[in-house]
Amino acid sequence: MPYKQQLKTKTHLTLRVSYFSAALSFLFGLACIYFLDIFRVIPYVFFTFSFLNLINSYVYRFHNKITLTYNITSAMALIGAVLVTIYSGGINSAFIFVLALIVFAGYVTTKKYGRFYLYLVFIIVTLIYFKSIADFKFLENVVPEASKDSFNFLSILFSIYLLGGVFGKVLTKTHNNLYKSKLEVEQQVKEKETLLKEVHHRVKNNLQTVSSLLSLQARNMNDPEMKSMIKSSQNRVNSMAMVHEMLYMREDLSKIEYKSYVEELSDYLVRSIKGTDNRIKVAIDIIDINLGIDTAIPLGLLINEAITNSLKYGIKDNGEGEINITLKKETEDNYVLNIGDNGEGYAENITPQTTKSLGLKLIYNLTRQLKGSILRDANKKGTNYIITFKEIGQHFQPIG
Repeated sequence: MPYKQQLKTKTHLTLRVSYFSAALSFLFGLACIYFLDIFRVIPYVFFTFSFLNLINSYVYRFHNKITLTYNITSAMALIGAVLVTIYSGGINSAFIFVLALIVFAGYVTTKKYGRFYLYLVFIIVTLIYFKSIADFKFLENVVPEASKDSFNFLSILFSIYLLGGVFGKVLTKTHNNLYKSKLEVEQQVKEKETLLKEVHHRVKNNLQTVSSLLSLQARNMNDPEMKSMIKSSQNRVNSMAMVHEMLYMREDLSKIEYKSYVEELSDYLVRSIKGTDNRIKVAIDIIDINLGIDTAIPLGLLINEAITNSLKYGIKDNGEGEINITLKKETEDNYVLNIGDNGEGYAENITPQTTKSLGLKLIYNLTRQLKGSILRDANKKGTNYIITFKEIGQHFQPIG
């Protein structure tokens, strides 16, 4: 959208300046012949520029290349301004100020063109100055002595009108339109942010409703194994709900501060599984990092499964134990998660393919979803994983 607006502005300005400069040049040429008694070179330069400029502007309708139209107009204006300046007094001609307008038009278009015409005009003005000193006879002043003041007066009016009446009006209108567009965009962004916050808030509420329904379902069951399975599902739902809760509470709706999320998640899981009176220590070492929702949720589910397995199978009953979670950035795109416990661990021959544990299967599947790799760290007591992963984009893939 900004590029289209910039192109529209550039097109409008170029064509408007072309039409006005063509019309003014034609009138200036007539004034030279009928009022200023200038019959050589200068009026024909004005007429030629006017005619060719109109053709150039008309041809734009067929090729639609505004940069080409601008370059042709600028080249013709530069050549015409130099010729009129040389044949109307050189460095002492008021028409020399039109060269400054060409530089200004260049900067209005792009910084590159502005800088090019600035240096070029510097060189041209310097050459005109030395020409005036050398006083080349074949480049004489064709403006009659009696018409010099009138010619300079019209030259100044010509420059002022182009600068203020054309450039000034268009730039002011453009500025107002851009400011209006900016306000509209800011308003749209605020509305979208408000809507997005509401979406995250509703998703969080819906997930908490699901969690409550699972809790009610578990209360009506007598089978401890089924109760445990439902409780695990409830914890998974809550781990996702926490992400949405943290998103709508932040100014940045696209990312969450991950250390605080893991601290809240681990505290909730320890209290949920082991109760408030527990002897579990959770050591968290996570860099200052913000992760998007497409990475935060699968990574949160992975951490949820690892902590849950540690609390249920690694650290038995009300025993004392420690869970370690470390998250660091390895390269620009890769992260390393070290997570595990100092509990009992499980046999080496148990793999995601042979185990009946849904938690273990999920850990490996979620690692794959994060485009990562997982290794079991056999050098430490208990169950410990080294997981390398990437922050994934906006397309959330289903687990499995």
